[in-house]
Amino acid sequence: MTFWKTFWASLLASFISGILVMLLFFMILSMMIAGFGSMFESKKLTVNDNTVLHMELDGEIGDYTYAEIAGFQLEKQFGLIDILEGIKIAKNDPKIKGIFLNCDNVSAGMATIKEIRDALADFQASGKFVVSYHENYDKKAYYLASVAKEVYVFPSGMFEFLGLGNEIMFLKGALEKLEVEMQIIRGSNNKFKSAVEPLLYDKMSDESRAQAQKYMDALWLEMTTAIASSRNMKVQFLDKIADSAFIRKAGDAVKYKMADGIKYYDEVLDILTKKAGTPAGEELELLSFQKYALKKVKEEQILDKKRDKNIAVIVAEGEIVDGEGEANQIGGASLSAQIREARMDEKIKAVVLRINSPGGSALASDIIWREVTLTKAVKPIVVSMGDMAASGGYYIACGADKIYAQPNTITGSIGVFGIIPYTGDLFKNKLGITFDGVQTNEHAVLSMNKRLTEVELKLIQQGVDDIYEDFISKVGAGRGMKKADVDSIGQGRVWAGTDAKRIGLVDEFGGLQDAINDAAKRAGIAQKDVVIKYYLAAEVDPLFEILENIENPEEEPTEKSRLQMQLTEIYSYLTTIGQTTQYQARLPYLFWIN
Repeated sequence: MTFWKTFWASLLASFISGILVMLLFFMILSMMIAGFGSMFESKKLTVNDNTVLHMELDGEIGDYTYAEIAGFQLEKQFGLIDILEGIKIAKNDPKIKGIFLNCDNVSAGMATIKEIRDALADFQASGKFVVSYHENYDKKAYYLASVAKEVYVFPSGMFEFLGLGNEIMFLKGALEKLEVEMQIIRGSNNKFKSAVEPLLYDKMSDESRAQAQKYMDALWLEMTTAIASSRNMKVQFLDKIADSAFIRKAGDAVKYKMADGIKYYDEVLDILTKKAGTPAGEELELLSFQKYALKKVKEEQILDKKRDKNIAVIVAEGEIVDGEGEANQIGGASLSAQIREARMDEKIKAVVLRINSPGGSALASDIIWREVTLTKAVKPIVVSMGDMAASGGYYIACGADKIYAQPNTITGSIGVFGIIPYTGDLFKNKLGITFDGVQTNEHAVLSMNKRLTEVELKLIQQGVDDIYEDFISKVGAGRGMKKADVDSIGQGRVWAGTDAKRIGLVDEFGGLQDAINDAAKRAGIAQKDVVIKYYLAAEVDPLFEILENIENPEEEPTEKSRLQMQLTEIYSYLTTIGQTTQYQARLPYLFWIN
């Protein structure tokens, strides 16, 4: 008895002391982290006279800045909102003399690049300079770089200018080898809704090829028109350069007036030193643009904290999914809650919905659309389209007061499809697994392990057609068009912004700032009185800010290879389109421009 009394007393004492030690440890740790974080937060960015901002855009670029730790790695993206605001702040900062644009590839869509390009053009128009230089240029990087009045190339660098192209991966053969049958149901006349074609065919259909060629030509025309304007050239000559492969090395770019000179890095720094007016004997003040933009934008937000916000900017970026969603996803529940919150906030006088999405869940899109139309009834709501606002991305836009897009925005794709894979033969013939069961009614079990009957296929087809009819009805109501006219430009067809404006799917060309200006005007708010409240899907991890302050500015960030990013997108795409619980309104295919 004495033993057990002693045992239980000792055990209880050990347990309580262990808890107290753990609590004490976490309290000390929390205090250390708080002190460590505040040590950096209290630091203000010091900008010296005659500073040149070093703009490197080689990492991921999205609509908003976010960071999270995943798999012991810091995953982060630099946001367009911060990039544009940073350029605007730098334009009015007397200590900033110019921008050194130094990137060989840009992980962003064409419309995002155009917005950055336009902001840099405005920066130059203020009397400040932009100088571009890199060892290598791909097409998208040169599209951005060509806005600079001075473009330099490395003597033995690579310079690519051969036109645009995209490539689609077809999975039919692999699925046949695995004995997986994809049961596809798309809108009865959705012949352009080619998202499902890689699962059915081994090459593009005529409809898919026609629409892809049309919007690719539109993107190329927008790119060459902008380059021709900046470089004082003709579009036809740029086409000739691409068709004839005139530029095979850096020196060719100078020969054909696409660059201004061949320089080494140190020689470009000498040019920047002179242009910045750096006093003799002193080194060039070169400051990271990313660090400048993030710090300055945060400082402005702190100053604005006490002012009432009157314009809501709600960022909808990524695939549209049911529920809350994650970073780089648009959750039907979470985004609709944000729109509802902005609508109910009496201090918010207008809403800007920034959409950058290939679509996704039809159900989630409908939930968001409802909140957009409810908001439109009580206060202005204006849409700004980014790189793409297609299918479900267009669904959530069509009810707004006005839609802005770039000429190279990908939009439309008004159509619906559903997929139910049949995997019974895979399990039986490859793994020896079979399935059996019971059901109370004939269609109680719609399983991937048994083929759909003709009746079941008809039921699902009717559901898809009903959603499509509802989709084009809502587009017609929102855009003031007849349903038949919407159907004629719908059927799953993808359009570039230039054509989308011509056929009435968008109202004006412009970027996020144009949409904000329009919303303010509709709400009767003067530009000087605009105070923005941003609604984002994810926030920057506090640890990110600490790392940004202590990282070596000379250290190159770790980049994902293009293949790695594409394989990640393919995996995400396949896991999503195979979901049986949702009809989908999404872009016809994964979209990579080479």
